[in-house]
Amino acid sequence: MNAPIVDPLQGDFPEMIEEYLEHGIMKCIAFNRRGTLLAAGCTDGTCIIWDFETRGIAKELRDKNCNAAITSVCWSKYGHRVLVSTSDKSLMIWDVLSGEKVAHTTVGPTVLQARLHPGSTTPSLCLACPFSSAPMVVDVVEGTTKILPVLVSELNNGVALNSRSKIPEGSTTYSLSTACFNKFGDLVYTGNSKGEILIIDHRKVQVQAVVSVSPGPIIRNIVFSRDGQYLLTNTSDRMLRIYENLLPMKDAHKVLDELHRTLDEQDEVEKLKTAGTKCLSLVHEFQDSINRIQWKAPCFSGDGEWVISGSASRGEHKIYIWDRAGHLVKILEGPKEALIDLAWHPVHPLIVSVSVTGLVYIWAKDYTENLSAFAPDFKELEENEEYVEREDEFDLMPETEKVKESDVNEDDPIDILRVEDDSAFSDSDMSQDELCFLPAVPCPEAPEQQEKCVGSCSKAPDSNQSESPLSVEAGQNGHAANNASSPPEAMVNSTAGETEGTRLKRKRKPSEKGLELQAEKTKKPSIPTKPSGRLSRSRKYAADPESSNGVNGDYASDD
Repeated sequence: MNAPIVDPLQGDFPEMIEEYLEHGIMKCIAFNRRGTLLAAGCTDGTCIIWDFETRGIAKELRDKNCNAAITSVCWSKYGHRVLVSTSDKSLMIWDVLSGEKVAHTTVGPTVLQARLHPGSTTPSLCLACPFSSAPMVVDVVEGTTKILPVLVSELNNGVALNSRSKIPEGSTTYSLSTACFNKFGDLVYTGNSKGEILIIDHRKVQVQAVVSVSPGPIIRNIVFSRDGQYLLTNTSDRMLRIYENLLPMKDAHKVLDELHRTLDEQDEVEKLKTAGTKCLSLVHEFQDSINRIQWKAPCFSGDGEWVISGSASRGEHKIYIWDRAGHLVKILEGPKEALIDLAWHPVHPLIVSVSVTGLVYIWAKDYTENLSAFAPDFKELEENEEYVEREDEFDLMPETEKVKESDVNEDDPIDILRVEDDSAFSDSDMSQDELCFLPAVPCPEAPEQQEKCVGSCSKAPDSNQSESPLSVEAGQNGHAANNASSPPEAMVNSTAGETEGTRLKRKRKPSEKGLELQAEKTKKPSIPTKPSGRLSRSRKYAADPESSNGVNGDYASDD
Protein backbone atom coordinates (compact mmCIF):
# COMPACT_ATOMS: atom_id res chain seq x y z
CA MET A 1 0.00 0.00 0.00
CA ASN A 2 1.24 3.51 -0.78
CA ALA A 3 2.36 5.30 2.35
CA PRO A 4 0.85 8.74 1.48
CA ILE A 5 -2.64 7.21 1.33
CA VAL A 6 -2.48 5.75 4.82
CA ASP A 7 -4.31 7.73 7.46
CA PRO A 8 -1.77 8.22 10.27
CA LEU A 9 -4.58 8.45 12.83
CA GLN A 10 -5.83 4.94 12.01
CA GLY A 11 -2.47 3.14 12.22
CA ASP A 12 -0.81 1.05 9.56
CA PHE A 13 -1.75 -2.39 10.88
CA PRO A 14 -4.61 -4.86 10.28
CA GLU A 15 -7.84 -4.75 12.27
CA MET A 16 -10.23 -7.45 11.05
CA ILE A 17 -10.49 -10.75 9.17
CA GLU A 18 -11.04 -9.93 5.51
CA GLU A 19 -11.38 -13.50 4.22
CA TYR A 20 -9.92 -16.98 4.64
CA LEU A 21 -8.24 -19.57 2.42
CA GLU A 22 -9.26 -23.21 2.50
CA HIS A 23 -7.55 -26.17 0.85
CA GLY A 24 -6.90 -29.33 2.82
CA ILE A 25 -5.40 -28.86 6.28
CA MET A 26 -2.68 -26.21 6.09
CA LYS A 27 -0.16 -25.96 8.94
CA CYS A 28 2.59 -23.51 7.92
CA ILE A 29 2.89 -20.52 5.59
CA ALA A 30 5.52 -18.25 4.04
CA PHE A 31 5.43 -15.25 1.68
CA ASN A 32 7.82 -14.78 -1.19
CA ARG A 33 10.02 -11.67 -1.17
CA ARG A 34 7.44 -9.42 -2.87
CA GLY A 35 4.37 -10.86 -1.18
CA THR A 36 2.70 -11.86 -4.45
CA LEU A 37 2.79 -15.61 -3.74
CA LEU A 38 1.99 -17.49 -0.53
CA ALA A 39 3.26 -21.01 0.11
CA ALA A 40 1.32 -23.22 2.52
CA GLY A 41 2.28 -26.69 3.73
CA CYS A 42 -0.47 -29.26 4.35
CA THR A 43 -0.70 -32.37 6.49
CA ASP A 44 -0.96 -34.64 3.43
CA GLY A 45 2.48 -33.58 2.14
CA THR A 46 1.18 -31.09 -0.44
CA CYS A 47 2.67 -27.61 -0.76
CA ILE A 48 0.09 -25.16 -2.12
CA ILE A 49 1.25 -22.00 -3.91
CA TRP A 50 -1.45 -19.32 -3.66
CA ASP A 51 -1.60 -16.30 -5.94
CA PHE A 52 -2.12 -13.74 -3.20
CA GLU A 53 -3.44 -11.08 -5.56
CA THR A 54 -6.33 -13.23 -6.81
CA ARG A 55 -6.56 -15.56 -3.78
CA GLY A 56 -6.43 -18.53 -6.14
CA ILE A 57 -4.26 -21.64 -6.26
CA ALA A 58 -1.41 -21.15 -8.72
CA LYS A 59 0.49 -24.42 -8.22
CA GLU A 60 0.43 -27.66 -6.21
CA LEU A 61 3.77 -29.27 -5.32
CA ARG A 62 3.55 -32.86 -4.19
CA ASP A 63 5.76 -35.92 -4.07
CA LYS A 64 3.73 -39.07 -4.73
CA ASN A 65 6.06 -41.07 -2.48
CA CYS A 66 5.73 -38.68 0.49
CA ASN A 67 2.50 -38.33 2.44
CA ALA A 68 4.03 -36.95 5.65
CA ALA A 69 2.90 -33.62 7.05
CA ILE A 70 4.87 -30.53 6.09
CA THR A 71 6.43 -28.77 9.08
CA SER A 72 7.84 -25.64 7.39
CA VAL A 73 8.14 -23.89 4.03
CA CYS A 74 10.69 -21.30 2.87
CA TRP A 75 11.23 -19.32 -0.35
CA SER A 76 14.53 -18.67 -2.08
CA LYS A 77 15.65 -15.07 -2.58
CA TYR A 78 14.11 -14.57 -6.03
CA GLY A 79 11.21 -16.97 -5.56
CA HIS A 80 12.23 -19.68 -8.03
CA ARG A 81 12.58 -22.39 -5.39
CA VAL A 82 10.76 -23.51 -2.27
CA LEU A 83 12.25 -25.56 0.57
CA VAL A 84 9.91 -27.99 2.34
CA SER A 85 10.59 -29.97 5.51
CA THR A 86 8.36 -32.89 6.45
CA SER A 87 7.67 -34.94 9.54
CA ASP A 88 9.34 -38.02 8.01
CA LYS A 89 12.78 -36.32 8.34
CA SER A 90 12.91 -35.22 4.70
CA LEU A 91 14.08 -31.97 3.12
CA MET A 92 12.97 -31.20 -0.46
CA ILE A 93 13.67 -28.31 -2.81
CA TRP A 94 11.06 -27.63 -5.49
CA ASP A 95 11.25 -25.59 -8.67
CA VAL A 96 8.13 -23.43 -8.45
CA LEU A 97 7.73 -22.62 -12.14
CA SER A 98 8.03 -26.17 -13.45
CA GLY A 99 6.63 -27.91 -10.37
CA GLU A 100 9.48 -30.44 -10.35
CA LYS A 101 11.52 -31.62 -7.37
CA VAL A 102 15.10 -30.36 -7.62
CA ALA A 103 16.70 -32.12 -4.64
CA HIS A 104 15.77 -34.41 -1.78
CA THR A 105 17.62 -35.61 1.29
CA THR A 106 16.88 -37.20 4.65
CA VAL A 107 18.34 -36.14 7.99
CA GLY A 108 18.42 -37.98 11.29
CA PRO A 109 15.89 -36.14 13.49
CA THR A 110 12.55 -34.62 12.54
CA VAL A 111 13.01 -31.05 11.32
CA LEU A 112 10.57 -28.49 12.73
CA GLN A 113 11.90 -25.50 10.81
CA ALA A 114 14.15 -25.13 7.76
CA ARG A 115 15.42 -21.96 6.07
CA LEU A 116 17.22 -21.60 2.72
CA HIS A 117 20.47 -19.66 2.50
CA PRO A 118 19.41 -16.06 1.73
CA GLY A 119 22.56 -15.04 -0.13
CA SER A 120 22.13 -17.26 -3.17
CA THR A 121 19.56 -17.09 -5.98
CA THR A 122 19.49 -20.90 -6.40
CA PRO A 123 20.62 -22.14 -2.98
CA SER A 124 21.27 -25.72 -1.99
CA LEU A 125 22.34 -24.92 1.61
CA CYS A 126 19.67 -24.74 4.25
CA LEU A 127 19.54 -24.29 8.01
CA ALA A 128 17.52 -27.04 9.70
CA CYS A 129 16.25 -26.88 13.28
CA PRO A 130 15.33 -30.40 14.46
CA PHE A 131 13.29 -31.35 17.47
CA SER A 132 15.38 -31.94 20.61
CA SER A 133 18.77 -31.72 18.90
CA ALA A 134 21.28 -29.19 17.65
CA PRO A 135 20.65 -27.07 14.53
CA MET A 136 22.49 -28.14 11.42
CA VAL A 137 23.50 -26.74 8.04
CA VAL A 138 22.45 -29.19 5.31
CA ASP A 139 23.44 -29.26 1.67
CA VAL A 140 20.30 -30.77 0.16
CA VAL A 141 21.93 -31.47 -3.22
CA GLU A 142 25.14 -33.08 -1.94
CA GLY A 143 23.50 -34.64 1.12
CA THR A 144 26.06 -33.43 3.70
CA THR A 145 25.30 -32.09 7.16
CA LYS A 146 27.23 -29.85 9.58
CA ILE A 147 26.03 -29.91 13.17
CA LEU A 148 26.37 -26.52 14.83
CA PRO A 149 27.51 -26.09 18.45
CA VAL A 150 24.80 -25.01 20.85
CA LEU A 151 26.61 -24.55 24.17
CA VAL A 152 29.76 -22.74 25.22
CA SER A 153 31.20 -26.08 26.39
CA GLU A 154 30.98 -27.34 22.80
CA LEU A 155 32.78 -24.41 21.22
CA ASN A 156 34.47 -25.04 17.90
CA ASN A 157 33.67 -28.77 17.97
CA GLY A 158 31.35 -28.94 14.96
CA VAL A 159 31.31 -32.29 13.15
CA ALA A 160 30.54 -32.83 9.45
CA LEU A 161 28.26 -35.82 8.95
CA ASN A 162 26.47 -37.50 6.07
CA SER A 163 22.78 -36.60 5.86
CA ARG A 164 21.80 -40.22 6.58
CA SER A 165 24.03 -40.51 9.64
CA LYS A 166 22.65 -40.31 13.13
CA ILE A 167 23.45 -37.61 15.66
CA PRO A 168 26.30 -38.62 17.98
CA GLU A 169 25.20 -39.93 21.36
CA GLY A 170 27.17 -37.27 23.21
CA SER A 171 25.42 -34.42 21.43
CA THR A 172 23.54 -31.96 23.58
CA THR A 173 19.78 -32.18 23.21
CA TYR A 174 17.12 -29.67 24.20
CA SER A 175 13.56 -28.91 23.19
CA LEU A 176 12.56 -26.71 20.27
CA SER A 177 15.93 -25.67 18.89
CA THR A 178 15.90 -22.43 16.96
CA ALA A 179 18.28 -20.72 14.59
CA CYS A 180 18.26 -18.25 11.70
CA PHE A 181 20.58 -16.77 9.09
CA ASN A 182 21.46 -13.10 9.11
CA LYS A 183 20.45 -10.99 6.10
CA PHE A 184 23.10 -12.26 3.69
CA GLY A 185 23.62 -15.68 5.24
CA ASP A 186 27.27 -15.47 6.32
CA LEU A 187 26.39 -15.94 10.01
CA VAL A 188 23.96 -18.15 11.93
CA TYR A 189 22.28 -17.02 15.16
CA THR A 190 21.24 -19.92 17.41
CA GLY A 191 19.49 -20.01 20.77
CA ASN A 192 19.91 -22.66 23.45
CA SER A 193 18.30 -23.79 26.68
CA LYS A 194 20.79 -21.81 28.79
CA GLY A 195 19.57 -18.43 27.62
CA GLU A 196 22.46 -17.82 25.23
CA ILE A 197 22.51 -16.53 21.66
CA LEU A 198 25.46 -17.99 19.78
CA ILE A 199 26.72 -16.24 16.63
CA ILE A 200 28.35 -18.88 14.43
CA ASP A 201 30.36 -18.78 11.22
CA HIS A 202 28.77 -21.82 9.58
CA ARG A 203 31.53 -22.16 6.97
CA LYS A 204 34.12 -22.81 9.68
CA VAL A 205 31.56 -24.24 12.14
CA GLN A 206 33.04 -21.84 14.67
CA VAL A 207 31.38 -19.71 17.35
CA GLN A 208 32.35 -16.06 16.97
CA ALA A 209 30.33 -14.41 19.77
CA VAL A 210 27.94 -15.18 22.64
CA VAL A 211 25.12 -12.96 23.97
CA SER A 212 23.62 -13.92 27.32
CA VAL A 213 19.91 -13.41 27.97
CA SER A 214 19.08 -12.77 31.62
CA PRO A 215 17.90 -14.69 33.63
CA GLY A 216 18.79 -17.58 31.31
CA PRO A 217 15.43 -18.77 29.84
CA ILE A 218 15.02 -21.21 26.98
CA ILE A 219 15.10 -19.36 23.67
CA ARG A 220 12.21 -20.65 21.58
CA ASN A 221 12.26 -18.36 18.53
CA ILE A 222 14.80 -16.14 16.79
CA VAL A 223 13.87 -14.02 13.77
CA PHE A 224 15.42 -11.05 11.99
CA SER A 225 13.55 -8.08 10.58
CA ARG A 226 13.41 -7.79 6.81
CA ASP A 227 16.20 -5.21 6.62
CA GLY A 228 18.38 -7.16 9.06
CA GLN A 229 18.64 -4.29 11.55
CA TYR A 230 16.74 -5.89 14.43
CA LEU A 231 16.57 -9.33 16.03
CA LEU A 232 13.49 -10.63 17.88
CA THR A 233 13.59 -13.45 20.45
CA ASN A 234 10.83 -15.37 22.21
CA THR A 235 11.84 -17.04 25.47
CA SER A 236 10.29 -19.37 28.02
CA ASP A 237 9.94 -16.56 30.59
CA ARG A 238 7.02 -15.25 28.43
CA MET A 239 8.94 -12.22 27.22
CA LEU A 240 9.74 -10.85 23.78
CA ARG A 241 13.06 -9.05 23.35
CA ILE A 242 14.24 -6.79 20.53
CA TYR A 243 17.96 -6.47 19.84
CA GLU A 244 19.65 -4.05 17.50
CA ASN A 245 22.16 -5.58 15.12
CA LEU A 246 25.46 -3.69 15.45
CA LEU A 247 27.28 -5.61 12.72
CA PRO A 248 27.31 -4.48 9.08
CA MET A 249 24.87 -6.17 6.70
CA LYS A 250 27.57 -7.52 4.38
CA ASP A 251 30.78 -9.32 5.34
CA ALA A 252 29.87 -9.44 9.02
CA HIS A 253 32.06 -12.51 9.51
CA LYS A 254 35.13 -10.51 8.42
CA VAL A 255 34.38 -7.89 11.06
CA LEU A 256 34.20 -10.59 13.72
CA ASP A 257 37.48 -12.12 12.57
CA GLU A 258 39.16 -8.74 12.91
CA LEU A 259 37.58 -8.28 16.33
CA HIS A 260 38.95 -11.63 17.50
CA ARG A 261 42.47 -10.61 16.56
CA THR A 262 42.25 -7.64 18.90
CA LEU A 263 41.01 -9.83 21.80
CA ASP A 264 43.61 -12.62 21.65
CA GLU A 265 44.90 -11.92 25.13
CA GLN A 266 41.55 -12.64 26.83
CA ASP A 267 40.11 -15.97 27.89
CA GLU A 268 38.16 -17.81 25.20
CA VAL A 269 34.76 -17.50 26.88
CA GLU A 270 35.34 -13.89 27.93
CA LYS A 271 36.47 -13.05 24.44
CA LEU A 272 33.25 -14.43 22.98
CA LYS A 273 31.09 -12.52 25.46
CA THR A 274 32.99 -9.32 24.75
CA ALA A 275 32.45 -9.86 21.04
CA GLY A 276 28.77 -10.43 21.75
CA THR A 277 28.42 -6.91 23.16
CA LYS A 278 29.73 -5.61 19.81
CA CYS A 279 27.13 -7.63 17.88
CA LEU A 280 23.75 -7.18 19.62
CA SER A 281 22.32 -4.48 21.85
CA LEU A 282 19.07 -4.96 23.81
CA VAL A 283 16.51 -2.33 22.79
CA HIS A 284 13.21 -3.36 24.41
CA GLU A 285 11.62 -6.27 26.19
CA PHE A 286 7.88 -6.59 26.71
CA GLN A 287 5.26 -9.07 27.86
CA ASP A 288 1.65 -9.36 28.99
CA SER A 289 2.20 -8.63 32.66
CA ILE A 290 -1.43 -9.34 33.58
CA ASN A 291 -2.24 -12.63 31.85
CA ARG A 292 1.37 -13.85 31.50
CA ILE A 293 0.69 -15.29 28.05
CA GLN A 294 3.14 -17.62 26.36
CA TRP A 295 3.92 -16.41 22.83
CA LYS A 296 4.01 -18.24 19.54
CA ALA A 297 5.33 -17.46 16.03
CA PRO A 298 6.58 -13.89 16.63
CA CYS A 299 7.74 -11.80 13.68
CA PHE A 300 8.27 -8.26 12.41
CA SER A 301 6.14 -6.33 9.95
CA GLY A 302 7.46 -5.78 6.44
CA ASP A 303 8.96 -2.38 7.28
CA GLY A 304 10.11 -3.48 10.75
CA GLU A 305 7.98 -0.88 12.56
CA TRP A 306 5.63 -3.37 14.21
CA VAL A 307 6.08 -6.61 16.14
CA ILE A 308 3.38 -9.28 16.23
CA SER A 309 2.99 -12.55 18.07
CA GLY A 310 0.20 -15.03 18.62
CA SER A 311 -1.10 -16.40 21.87
CA ALA A 312 -0.01 -19.97 22.56
CA SER A 313 -3.08 -20.65 24.72
CA ARG A 314 -5.38 -23.40 23.54
CA GLY A 315 -8.65 -22.33 22.00
CA GLU A 316 -7.46 -18.74 21.46
CA HIS A 317 -6.76 -17.09 18.12
CA LYS A 318 -5.37 -13.80 19.38
CA ILE A 319 -2.70 -11.70 17.71
CA TYR A 320 -0.89 -8.99 19.70
CA ILE A 321 0.63 -6.01 17.89
CA TRP A 322 3.30 -3.76 19.44
CA ASP A 323 5.28 -0.91 18.03
CA ARG A 324 9.04 -1.26 18.06
CA ALA A 325 9.22 0.77 21.27
CA GLY A 326 7.30 -1.96 23.09
CA HIS A 327 3.85 -0.32 23.37
CA LEU A 328 0.85 -2.57 22.82
CA VAL A 329 -1.31 -0.97 20.11
CA LYS A 330 -3.81 -3.67 19.10
CA ILE A 331 -5.17 -7.10 20.02
CA LEU A 332 -6.82 -9.01 17.18
CA GLU A 333 -9.31 -11.65 18.28
CA GLY A 334 -10.22 -14.39 15.83
CA PRO A 335 -12.30 -17.57 16.07
CA LYS A 336 -11.96 -19.97 18.97
CA GLU A 337 -9.27 -21.99 17.25
CA ALA A 338 -5.67 -22.26 18.38
CA LEU A 339 -3.11 -20.35 16.33
CA ILE A 340 -0.14 -22.31 14.99
CA ASP A 341 1.61 -20.01 12.49
CA LEU A 342 1.78 -16.33 11.61
CA ALA A 343 3.22 -14.09 8.87
CA TRP A 344 3.11 -10.38 7.99
CA HIS A 345 2.88 -9.37 4.33
CA PRO A 346 6.21 -7.92 3.11
CA VAL A 347 4.60 -4.78 1.63
CA HIS A 348 0.97 -4.28 2.65
CA PRO A 349 -0.51 -4.02 6.17
CA LEU A 350 -1.82 -7.59 6.06
CA ILE A 351 -1.40 -10.48 8.47
CA VAL A 352 -1.92 -14.13 7.59
CA SER A 353 -2.54 -16.62 10.38
CA VAL A 354 -3.07 -20.38 10.41
CA SER A 355 -5.51 -22.04 12.79
CA VAL A 356 -5.33 -25.56 14.16
CA THR A 357 -8.24 -26.53 11.90
CA GLY A 358 -6.13 -25.88 8.80
CA LEU A 359 -7.73 -22.60 7.66
CA VAL A 360 -5.64 -19.57 6.71
CA TYR A 361 -7.12 -16.25 7.84
CA ILE A 362 -6.25 -12.95 6.15
CA TRP A 363 -6.36 -9.89 8.42
CA ALA A 364 -6.65 -6.46 6.80
CA LYS A 365 -7.43 -2.87 7.71
CA ASP A 366 -11.01 -1.72 8.10
CA TYR A 367 -10.82 1.35 5.91
CA THR A 368 -13.33 4.15 6.48
CA GLU A 369 -13.94 7.02 4.10
CA ASN A 370 -12.56 10.14 5.73
CA LEU A 371 -11.86 12.62 2.98
CA SER A 372 -11.17 15.44 5.43
CA ALA A 373 -7.99 13.60 6.43
CA PHE A 374 -6.58 14.11 2.93
CA ALA A 375 -8.33 17.37 1.87
CA PRO A 376 -8.35 19.90 4.74
CA ASP A 377 -10.87 22.15 2.93
CA PHE A 378 -13.35 19.31 2.54
CA LYS A 379 -16.53 19.72 4.59
CA GLU A 380 -18.72 16.76 5.50
CA LEU A 381 -22.49 17.36 5.49
CA GLU A 382 -24.99 15.47 7.57
CA GLU A 383 -27.74 16.13 5.01
CA ASN A 384 -28.09 17.69 1.58
CA GLU A 385 -27.89 21.44 1.25
CA GLU A 386 -28.74 23.67 -1.70
CA TYR A 387 -25.64 25.14 -3.24
CA VAL A 388 -25.74 28.69 -4.57
CA GLU A 389 -22.94 29.35 -7.02
CA ARG A 390 -21.15 32.64 -7.37
CA GLU A 391 -21.96 34.91 -10.25
CA ASP A 392 -18.64 34.43 -12.00
CA GLU A 393 -17.95 30.88 -10.81
CA PHE A 394 -18.65 29.19 -14.13
CA ASP A 395 -17.52 31.99 -16.46
CA LEU A 396 -15.05 31.18 -19.18
CA MET A 397 -11.55 32.17 -18.19
CA PRO A 398 -9.65 34.37 -20.61
CA GLU A 399 -6.68 32.92 -22.45
CA THR A 400 -4.18 34.88 -20.36
CA GLU A 401 -5.36 33.30 -17.11
CA LYS A 402 -5.31 29.70 -18.23
CA VAL A 403 -3.10 27.33 -16.36
CA LYS A 404 0.20 26.74 -18.06
CA GLU A 405 0.42 23.46 -19.88
CA SER A 406 2.69 20.71 -18.64
CA ASP A 407 6.26 20.67 -19.86
CA VAL A 408 6.09 16.93 -20.52
CA ASN A 409 7.12 16.10 -24.04
CA GLU A 410 4.49 13.77 -25.45
CA ASP A 411 6.86 12.56 -28.14
CA ASP A 412 9.28 11.00 -25.64
CA PRO A 413 9.21 7.18 -25.68
CA ILE A 414 7.58 5.46 -22.72
CA ASP A 415 9.50 2.67 -21.01
CA ILE A 416 7.07 -0.10 -20.10
CA LEU A 417 9.68 -2.80 -19.46
CA ARG A 418 11.87 -1.37 -16.71
CA VAL A 419 10.58 -1.86 -13.16
CA GLU A 420 11.06 1.08 -10.85
CA ASP A 421 12.65 0.59 -7.46
CA ASP A 422 10.22 0.04 -4.62
CA SER A 423 11.03 2.07 -1.53
CA ALA A 424 9.17 -0.45 0.63
CA PHE A 425 12.13 -2.83 0.34
CA SER A 426 15.45 -2.39 2.04
CA ASP A 427 17.09 -4.03 -0.98
CA SER A 428 15.06 -2.25 -3.63
CA ASP A 429 17.02 -3.65 -6.57
CA MET A 430 14.38 -5.50 -8.54
CA SER A 431 15.88 -8.45 -10.36
CA GLN A 432 14.61 -9.15 -13.85
CA ASP A 433 14.85 -12.87 -13.07
CA GLU A 434 12.67 -12.66 -9.97
CA LEU A 435 9.55 -14.82 -10.04
CA CYS A 436 6.61 -12.74 -8.82
CA PHE A 437 3.68 -14.42 -10.56
CA LEU A 438 2.98 -17.83 -12.02
CA PRO A 439 1.47 -18.12 -15.50
CA ALA A 440 -2.21 -18.96 -15.50
CA VAL A 441 -2.95 -22.42 -16.88
CA PRO A 442 -6.58 -23.20 -17.86
CA CYS A 443 -7.88 -26.06 -15.78
CA PRO A 444 -10.13 -28.40 -17.86
CA GLU A 445 -13.26 -29.84 -16.38
CA ALA A 446 -13.46 -33.44 -15.24
CA PRO A 447 -14.01 -35.94 -18.11
CA GLU A 448 -17.26 -37.18 -16.56
CA GLN A 449 -18.61 -33.64 -16.41
CA GLN A 450 -17.57 -32.94 -20.02
CA GLU A 451 -19.30 -36.10 -21.30
CA LYS A 452 -22.43 -35.23 -19.37
CA CYS A 453 -22.48 -31.69 -20.76
CA VAL A 454 -21.82 -32.74 -24.35
CA GLY A 455 -24.34 -35.56 -24.16
CA SER A 456 -27.11 -33.33 -22.85
CA CYS A 457 -26.42 -30.62 -25.44
CA SER A 458 -25.38 -32.14 -28.76
CA LYS A 459 -26.29 -35.84 -28.61
CA ALA A 460 -28.45 -37.05 -31.50
CA PRO A 461 -32.03 -38.04 -30.63
CA ASP A 462 -32.42 -41.74 -29.85
CA SER A 463 -35.40 -44.05 -29.98
CA ASN A 464 -36.74 -42.79 -26.65
CA GLN A 465 -36.78 -39.18 -27.82
CA SER A 466 -39.16 -37.67 -30.37
CA GLU A 467 -37.80 -36.12 -33.51
CA SER A 468 -37.18 -32.42 -33.43
CA PRO A 469 -40.19 -30.49 -34.77
CA LEU A 470 -37.84 -28.03 -36.46
CA SER A 471 -36.12 -30.79 -38.46
CA VAL A 472 -39.48 -32.30 -39.53
CA GLU A 473 -40.77 -28.98 -40.78
CA ALA A 474 -37.52 -28.22 -42.57
CA GLY A 475 -37.65 -31.62 -44.31
CA GLN A 476 -41.20 -31.00 -45.50
CA ASN A 477 -40.39 -27.58 -46.87
CA GLY A 478 -37.44 -28.93 -48.83
CA HIS A 479 -34.79 -27.24 -46.71
CA ALA A 480 -31.81 -29.08 -45.24
CA ALA A 481 -31.75 -29.26 -41.46
CA ASN A 482 -28.98 -27.31 -39.80
CA ASN A 483 -27.01 -30.09 -38.13
CA ALA A 484 -24.00 -27.85 -37.49
CA SER A 485 -25.63 -25.92 -34.68
CA SER A 486 -23.55 -25.58 -31.57
CA PRO A 487 -24.42 -27.51 -28.36
CA PRO A 488 -25.53 -24.38 -26.48
CA GLU A 489 -27.93 -23.47 -29.29
CA ALA A 490 -29.32 -26.98 -29.36
CA MET A 491 -29.85 -26.88 -25.61
CA VAL A 492 -31.58 -23.50 -25.81
CA ASN A 493 -33.85 -24.68 -28.63
CA SER A 494 -34.71 -27.85 -26.75
CA THR A 495 -35.56 -25.88 -23.62
CA ALA A 496 -37.60 -23.38 -25.57
CA GLY A 497 -39.57 -26.20 -27.20
CA GLU A 498 -40.48 -27.63 -23.81
CA THR A 499 -41.50 -24.37 -22.22
CA GLU A 500 -43.12 -22.41 -25.04
CA GLY A 501 -45.97 -24.63 -26.17
CA THR A 502 -47.65 -21.99 -28.34
CA ARG A 503 -44.63 -21.44 -30.55
CA LEU A 504 -44.16 -25.18 -31.06
CA LYS A 505 -47.79 -25.69 -32.11
CA ARG A 506 -47.42 -23.18 -34.93
CA LYS A 507 -44.42 -25.11 -36.24
CA ARG A 508 -45.94 -28.55 -35.78
CA LYS A 509 -46.77 -30.84 -38.72
CA PRO A 510 -50.34 -30.15 -40.03
CA SER A 511 -52.87 -32.89 -39.42
CA GLU A 512 -54.78 -34.72 -42.16
CA LYS A 513 -57.88 -32.63 -41.49
CA GLY A 514 -55.87 -29.46 -41.90
CA LEU A 515 -54.42 -30.66 -45.22
CA GLU A 516 -57.92 -31.45 -46.54
CA LEU A 517 -59.17 -27.98 -45.60
CA GLN A 518 -56.18 -26.39 -47.32
CA ALA A 519 -56.86 -28.45 -50.49
CA GLU A 520 -60.56 -27.44 -50.52
CA LYS A 521 -59.57 -23.83 -50.02
CA THR A 522 -57.33 -23.82 -53.11
CA LYS A 523 -60.14 -25.29 -55.26
CA LYS A 524 -62.82 -22.74 -54.19
CA PRO A 525 -62.77 -19.26 -55.76
CA SER A 526 -62.06 -16.33 -53.48
CA ILE A 527 -65.07 -14.36 -52.15
CA PRO A 528 -64.50 -10.63 -52.72
CA THR A 529 -67.28 -9.57 -50.34
CA LYS A 530 -65.39 -10.79 -47.29
CA PRO A 531 -63.07 -8.38 -45.52
CA SER A 532 -59.40 -8.95 -46.26
CA GLY A 533 -58.57 -8.95 -42.58
CA ARG A 534 -61.06 -11.74 -41.87
CA LEU A 535 -59.81 -13.73 -44.82
CA SER A 536 -56.21 -13.49 -43.67
CA ARG A 537 -57.23 -14.62 -40.22
CA SER A 538 -59.03 -17.59 -41.77
CA ARG A 539 -55.84 -18.55 -43.60
CA LYS A 540 -53.81 -18.09 -40.47
CA TYR A 541 -55.87 -20.37 -38.32
CA ALA A 542 -56.69 -22.86 -41.06
CA ALA A 543 -53.03 -23.73 -41.25
CA ASP A 544 -53.21 -24.68 -37.59
CA PRO A 545 -56.54 -26.47 -37.06
CA GLU A 546 -55.40 -27.91 -33.75
CA SER A 547 -55.33 -24.53 -32.10
CA SER A 548 -57.37 -24.52 -28.92
CA ASN A 549 -58.71 -20.97 -29.11
CA GLY A 550 -62.16 -22.01 -30.38
CA VAL A 551 -62.14 -19.44 -33.24
CA ASN A 552 -60.42 -21.51 -35.88
CA GLY A 553 -63.46 -23.74 -36.56
CA ASP A 554 -65.72 -20.72 -37.17
CA TYR A 555 -63.45 -19.17 -39.81
CA ALA A 556 -62.79 -22.51 -41.47
CA SER A 557 -66.53 -23.16 -41.81
CA ASP A 558 -67.01 -19.68 -43.30
CA ASP A 559 -64.54 -20.60 -46.06
